[in-house]
Amino acid sequence: MRGKYLLRLPAYSGPAPLLAGFHGYGQTAEDEFRLLCAIPGSERWFCCSIEALHSVCTTTGNPGASWMSSRDREHQIEENVRYVDGVIERIRALYGVTDSLSFHGYSQGTGMACRAALLGRHRAEHLMLLGGDIPPELSVSGRLGRVHLARGSRDRLYSRERHEQDASRLQEAAVSFVASEFMGGHRVNEAYLKVAGEFLERL
Repeated sequence: MRGKYLLRLPAYSGPAPLLAGFHGYGQTAEDEFRLLCAIPGSERWFCCSIEALHSVCTTTGNPGASWMSSRDREHQIEENVRYVDGVIERIRALYGVTDSLSFHGYSQGTGMACRAALLGRHRAEHLMLLGGDIPPELSVSGRLGRVHLARGSRDRLYSRERHEQDASRLQEAAVSFVASEFMGGHRVNEAYLKVAGEFLERL
């Protein structure tokens, strides 16, 4: 199993928490890495962007990666979770990372962030989800930690209805969460980075 991740060390010396991110369909580790590093306050964290194992070619002809395909779904989920567990263990073995762990997922990456949080060996204290839903087959529980659930007001892929359904699932499971809607579509912009930074600041 081949994998790739990018890591930025915190700007300050000493132990720091880890923020691990998962990109959207057809993107790469570099895309999510830029997103994580652009969130205000993330310089106080180890920022790690993990690239999906399955290569794809986008409609524009550019190479990218995907967390899921229609074949061997259950096997792929198990493989992805083990892969993420291994990346986190490697980083903790090499660097002064505290026990505090947060996951960030964008678009398709939200599903991977949720699976890593609920099925993986390492409990995430915080979960940041942007433009994608919580997989319906997952049993939502307090193991998720505090959740930031965000969507762009003009996002056609992650509708307001699905956003509200995810908020209801979290509420019914007594999971602490913040639901936010920013001006924009299915893209990262300054409005999202502002609300994400505010959530990160409160952690």
